[in-house]
Amino acid sequence: MQRKKDCVAMLLAGGQGSRLYALTNNIAKPAVPFGAKYRIIDFPLSNCINSGIDTVGVLTQYQPLLLNEYIGNGQPWDLDRNFGGVHVLSPYQKKSKSAWYEGTANAIYQNLNFIRMYNPDYVLILSGDHIYKMDYSKMLRAHIEKGADCTIAAIEVSLKEASRFGILNTNEDGSIYEFEEKPKQPKSTLASMGVYIFTAEKMYKYLEEDDNDPNSSKDFGKNVLPAMLAAGEKMFAYRFEGYWKDVGTISSLWEANMDLLGNKPAFDVSDPAWKIHSRNPLAPPEYLGENAVIKNSMVALGCEVCGIIENSVLSSNVVIEGGAVVKDSVIMSGTTVRKGAVVNYSIIDEDVDVGENAIVGEPKEEAKGIAVLGRNVTVGKGAKISSGAMIDKNISEREEV
Repeated sequence: MQRKKDCVAMLLAGGQGSRLYALTNNIAKPAVPFGAKYRIIDFPLSNCINSGIDTVGVLTQYQPLLLNEYIGNGQPWDLDRNFGGVHVLSPYQKKSKSAWYEGTANAIYQNLNFIRMYNPDYVLILSGDHIYKMDYSKMLRAHIEKGADCTIAAIEVSLKEASRFGILNTNEDGSIYEFEEKPKQPKSTLASMGVYIFTAEKMYKYLEEDDNDPNSSKDFGKNVLPAMLAAGEKMFAYRFEGYWKDVGTISSLWEANMDLLGNKPAFDVSDPAWKIHSRNPLAPPEYLGENAVIKNSMVALGCEVCGIIENSVLSSNVVIEGGAVVKDSVIMSGTTVRKGAVVNYSIIDEDVDVGENAIVGEPKEEAKGIAVLGRNVTVGKGAKISSGAMIDKNISEREEV
């Protein structure tokens, strides 16, 4: 008798993340660092294991090397299993053709053999660029109780935001009667979170049909879900009421990091009842110099702080030299901010060197936008980076950009 899993999760992690600009020039969006000691992908992976789902396919495509290395054998998330566990799935050449994933639905379609290997009753589809804590087992229970063919996790958003999302219009029992993809005048504010549970056989059927449709854009939201609804399949919304943030833009990534700060953070990553697992780098305890000032900030292991930090998030092994000031900023691992430098309202990627007396960004109240420095960038002494600038190359001494 074939061994089987009740539910297999498929995590879509192949997007280029073009709206994160310099942060995703060389890495996939789910591998972008977050919250001092995490990467974005830690959240859906941790949700899976905390929800009792121990078989996860991670679909990669764009710049997958760092993400592949980070996931490794899945041990930090307790996903190193003999039967199941985490598997990184890249596009591969078949006998008749080879192709990049054309859309979210096509990515899953190309990996149906992986799913069928576990003969699941249900398939959970996840996005790799959301920050949230969610018990998928509760959603699965609701799916089973309602006898649904597809259940879509949904969250209330403001009317102003609604036109950015796929909107679900539902009956009183939660059944979906209409989809609106990014409507200009939404009828409701119930937004799809891009988290779906399918009864496996139904998903196989509609993915096969979608793959055979030459006019389809091979997307769940645009094609597969509307096709299921039009055919009269049982589709329900599952309302989620916790914290959820799509961190696909610079401003939303910055906001989500800031939501970790304060005595009562909007999003708490330290809850032992729902542990967020990550592959933490080896690092000594943080070192604080005698003149260090740290206000309302998160500082990871291995940091050396001799300057002033306010309302900021520092990943591991960041160095803030004496006389340097960092405010309202996110500083990722291995970055050095040298003496006299000032960093305001910025996101600075890994292994950046900000030179002495350089100025990056402007005070939040005066800034036109968030300044962003990409990986491995060097900013020369006395250089000036304006607010809203997206920098992915070295800046020479006293240069202004």
